[in-house]
Amino acid sequence: MKINLNYSHSVFFALLAAILFGASTPFAKKLLDQIPPVLLAGLLYLGSGMGLYLFRLIKDRSWQASGLHQKEWLWLLGAIIFGGILGPIFLMLGLKKVSAADASLLLNLEAVLTALLAWIIFKESTDRRIISGMFLIVAGGVILAWPNQVDSIPWQGVLIIALACLCWAIDNNLTRKISTADALFIAGSKGFVAGMVNLILALSLSLSAPGWVAVSYALAIGFIGYGISLALFVLALRGLGTARTGAYFSTAPFIGAAIAVLFFGSTTTVLFWIAAFFMAVGVWIHLTEKHEHTHTHEYLFHNHSHVHDPHHQHEHDFPWNGKEPHRHTHEHQPMTHSHPHYPDIHHRHKHDEG
Repeated sequence: MKINLNYSHSVFFALLAAILFGASTPFAKKLLDQIPPVLLAGLLYLGSGMGLYLFRLIKDRSWQASGLHQKEWLWLLGAIIFGGILGPIFLMLGLKKVSAADASLLLNLEAVLTALLAWIIFKESTDRRIISGMFLIVAGGVILAWPNQVDSIPWQGVLIIALACLCWAIDNNLTRKISTADALFIAGSKGFVAGMVNLILALSLSLSAPGWVAVSYALAIGFIGYGISLALFVLALRGLGTARTGAYFSTAPFIGAAIAVLFFGSTTTVLFWIAAFFMAVGVWIHLTEKHEHTHTHEYLFHNHSHVHDPHHQHEHDFPWNGKEPHRHTHEHQPMTHSHPHYPDIHHRHKHDEG
């Protein structure tokens, strides 16, 4: 059996996204002594958006089209509204009701809600193996975030944090709908809007402005830990679908905790190692997944970067120098075959129940 390089690359993108985002947490936490939380969130997101826009401009040597079709702009708008505006607002409102430790625990709901929406609303394929793997990864996150003293959490705070998680879950699923477009543009747009929203919130609270050195550090951390991470997350969505990408990304809290231990002298507990075991087993279950059956590809017309694998046997109506991968609008004719596959952009077909 041939190795599915697209799948392997997508898993790498998802895990690298988790590593970068997780690694940003202990570094960003160091800035909380100088920058209030709402303002820091705004600077991190703004660094993400501005950094990706600038990187994209330099890479392409000019401002290029986003690759979004007319109808897809609505999906991006929805992702920005839920993920870049409502999510951060609900989170900040929730943090007024619950402690940071309780919030960290509740934020594990995002992965669960992302998967449930993907499976129930957006009809993404799954099986018991994927569900059990995701359960173990999320359980590891819950164990890692479990506070030393469990107090009664105000139900209003729980509801508000849950709403934030629901907004980000909707954002993740809507982003999957446009994951064939330019990942840098998508991630940059979401980061820029989220940054502006949080900065407006910070101004409305009359928060004091930090020094330029701290601001520069925050923007740099945001570019790497939020911007590049989110762009990689979008790339992973292309090859893995929403639920699987979300499950891999849920390892980010453990990665952040591990980096805090290695570089900032944080101590480990028994719960840390139990969480590590749960997450490792969950990731292993996902990595060893094999999904194969006879399936039919319907006619498809879209634009994305590709090589000429069995799914991309098409003619070109323009001069082509033979270099791969390359990007252009192309057709997929109906085809029925069987091979290992995952819910990537070419395998979003229905499955028979049972």
